[in-house]
Amino acid sequence: MGKSIAKRGLVGALVVAAASALTVVAAGQAAAVGTPTGFGAGTTGGGNASPVTVTSSSALISAMQSSGSAVIRVSGMISISGMQDVASNKTLIGVGSGSGITGGGLDVDDADNVIIQNLNFRGWSDDAINVQDGSTKIWIDHNSFTDGYDGAVDIKRGSDYITVSWNRFFGHDKTMLLGHSDGNGGQDRGHLRVSYHHNWFDGTNQRHPRVRFGDPVHVYNNYYDGVGDYGVASTVEAGVLVEGNYFENTDSPCELGQGSSPAGDLVARNNHFVNSGACATQGSVNGIPYSYSLDPASNVKSIVENGAGTGKVA
Repeated sequence: MGKSIAKRGLVGALVVAAASALTVVAAGQAAAVGTPTGFGAGTTGGGNASPVTVTSSSALISAMQSSGSAVIRVSGMISISGMQDVASNKTLIGVGSGSGITGGGLDVDDADNVIIQNLNFRGWSDDAINVQDGSTKIWIDHNSFTDGYDGAVDIKRGSDYITVSWNRFFGHDKTMLLGHSDGNGGQDRGHLRVSYHHNWFDGTNQRHPRVRFGDPVHVYNNYYDGVGDYGVASTVEAGVLVEGNYFENTDSPCELGQGSSPAGDLVARNNHFVNSGACATQGSVNGIPYSYSLDPASNVKSIVENGAGTGKVA
């Protein structure tokens, strides 16, 4: 089927300036640090709600599934089972650099206005973070992901207006899926608008991201280091702008189509390549509707290595 959004070419305001990591504050801050840019701009999570600190799975699940706004400080590594729902208007933030979630994952399902920041995700049995069923205004920032079963950050089923920023992914295969399946266009067309910036893909294998239907999807200022299979894949009806990224020791930075999925559109510009292949490109991408700061691609490696992952906001 044809695209429901007419191609407008690459338009949209662009501010070229050096971006930096979030402001350093005292350890154990109560609320999220900084504010999101890109499609997730305006996400406030639990806002100024009085913070609650959790140290057990039962306390974590109760707090993040409660009604109303909540700021939830996760202290230590908490083991959970399966996929546990996160309700609307929540901030989940790790205390220090060693807090997070192991064993299970977070399901942001039909929820709005959620922040997930400064958490370590380890050994999840399904997805680490799954955003689905029309969830909007989500910010996933400064987390670290390793050694899980399926997706680290999967976004699908009509979800929209999301920013994934300053995360580190390592020791993992299927990193980030955007779009549920080739047959889910009825729910996904006109949605799945996501900004991915300043993430560190450190020896991961595939899906950085793998995109269906979303147009535009903005992939900028990320560091791809030793990626095994491929970096970015644009598939069925997608439009992906890949710009200002640093690709090192990555044979296939960008691909068109993947598996049985047909090729989408992909535009690549101002990327930096070291011992890497080239980006496959075709077509055009809908305009980026927001202003943003773009680091020079040659500086992205050092910026991202110094700023991505847990412990960089506290």
